[in-house]
Amino acid sequence: MNHDEYSSSWTMSDFLQKSGGYAVIDGGLATELERHGADLNDPLWSAKCLISSPHLIRTVHLDYLEAGADIIITASYQATIQGFKAKGLSGKESESLLQKSVQIACEARDMYYERASECSYDGIGNKRVLNKRPILVAASVGSYGAYLADGSEYDGNYGDTVTLTTLKEFHRRRVQVLAESGADLIAFETIPNKLEAQAYAELLEEDDIKIPAWFSFNSKDGLNVVSGDPLSECASIADSCKKVVAVGINCTPPRFIRGLISSVQKVTTKPILIYPNSGETYDADRKEWVQSTGVSDEDFVSYVNIWREAGASLIGGCCRTTPNTIRAIYKVLSAGSSDAQPSSK
Repeated sequence: MNHDEYSSSWTMSDFLQKSGGYAVIDGGLATELERHGADLNDPLWSAKCLISSPHLIRTVHLDYLEAGADIIITASYQATIQGFKAKGLSGKESESLLQKSVQIACEARDMYYERASECSYDGIGNKRVLNKRPILVAASVGSYGAYLADGSEYDGNYGDTVTLTTLKEFHRRRVQVLAESGADLIAFETIPNKLEAQAYAELLEEDDIKIPAWFSFNSKDGLNVVSGDPLSECASIADSCKKVVAVGINCTPPRFIRGLISSVQKVTTKPILIYPNSGETYDADRKEWVQSTGVSDEDFVSYVNIWREAGASLIGGCCRTTPNTIRAIYKVLSAGSSDAQPSSK
């Protein structure tokens, strides 16, 4: 779906209507890149591939589209101008890499549409899902904590020296570049505290960002965002910002999602999006996922109808989920859609 057909007033509801009432978000990026051979032991994390192996990013995007994803999220979560400069790149080179993250996703969408016009599968069994459906490219913006690469995106504790102004200045140019790069919307992901949500909302208004955005928070306790700020207060900030077209939760264990959807629903009528992680625990000190703490694809997918009935209309996966997870979500949502025909989406 070309973002040019939308004015700044388009709503996620338009897209959802064209998609049959629900949409599938893609899954984890970093672990898939590693599965394809990328080495992500770097402060830039998956953004490192923008420099070293963009073809792998395109491959992963395509894998998710062929698994049934309606929205693909760019590899810019950890891509910041400040982070690239620390690697010795110029400001111009850094901005070019941000644009490249969107270009790669748009190329993957174009390639997908080409394949879909050549042949068609309905996604039953393990076959590829190939059909002409609206697909959005969401430009990912990770938190200030993600740039620090010290695990603070998982606790939202930035210290007293980080103010609203600090955060706005940190994110401003990056958001401007991504907004002008051809993406359909900006995905502000894994927002760990109320302060950063406020910074994003003010940037969107002050800089008159031309494309819409979604706000997605993360929680460790099923009640608050990771900093301890109440989710309802954070979601209210998103609700009050006209540029925000969906509000929700990502990178949070599946068992907490249903209750968190209820919290969000109390303060907004905007579409609710959820893309939980596999339920595994991340050890920020060791910088690795603790094995055997997560849920299987089957268990993860068993939640999908519960989440949809609770009010979520955009559903996908975050860390440690795979194209198999997304394919399973696609099947569940397709089976329960009003027409029950995935190929008519």
